[in-house]
Amino acid sequence: MAQSSPWLRRHAGLPEGFFEALGGGSRSTRIERERDELLAVVNDVTFDFAFEPSDVATLWVAVGERRVVTARRQALRSVDRLRAAANRGEAIGSPLALLDHLLRDQADELQRLVRQATERVDDIEDKVLAGRTGDDSADLARLRRLMVRLQRLLAPEPGALLRLLGNPPRWVPAEDLQRLRDASEDFALALRDVAALQERVKLLQEEADSRVAMENNRILFLLTTVTVLALPINLVAGLMGMNVGGIPLAEHAHGFAWVVALVLGVTGGAAWLVLKRLGRKRR
Repeated sequence: MAQSSPWLRRHAGLPEGFFEALGGGSRSTRIERERDELLAVVNDVTFDFAFEPSDVATLWVAVGERRVVTARRQALRSVDRLRAAANRGEAIGSPLALLDHLLRDQADELQRLVRQATERVDDIEDKVLAGRTGDDSADLARLRRLMVRLQRLLAPEPGALLRLLGNPPRWVPAEDLQRLRDASEDFALALRDVAALQERVKLLQEEADSRVAMENNRILFLLTTVTVLALPINLVAGLMGMNVGGIPLAEHAHGFAWVVALVLGVTGGAAWLVLKRLGRKRR
């Protein structure tokens, strides 16, 4: 696209706003008017889409009375669907009808993506509810980032669309404006599905995190219990191992047996207290 921009500036007669949009700024989906032309920013997923937020790319469109100019850095699914429709002989009556086709293809692709993401979330939810979290936390985080990015990029800017519908170029027929209104409604339905899926992923993340926290607490409690039960043995061994005079039972014939019995008794009492406390918690 870097090589094509100078040629477009010299020969295409495009408005300056088109090249400003190419250079940077907001990439959220929008349609706005500049002089007697329409400028649109359309976002879609790439062909090698793998549920990564970075796989969402942008298509810039300039629409005039008799022409449509597009610019993109990556191959997009919606553009390929438009090409396939043209090859099938589908009639596209005007430049704005072509833009409307692109927007509807983007909305259809978004709905397809939401269905696939929902299937993945269903599988992860079954694993979480069965207690098999595994590496699903990373998948949930990736899906949530994707939903946030889709919601931010694919939601059409309502202000720009309202200004266009209120003051369209003179060459835009009324039926094409109604098509744009209908396309925005399709986007609204798809975006509601995205928001619902995002909330569902958030709840699943919280459930998975709570189960991991419970498992960590259980392991920590077991480690603490083992440490407490081993404390009498370590304490007695430390006392008996001091190289000083006056150690009790040092000269007694059954001293070792008495010490072992004392240690076992104290350890058994501590174990009984722990089990009793666990029984109260379960009740």
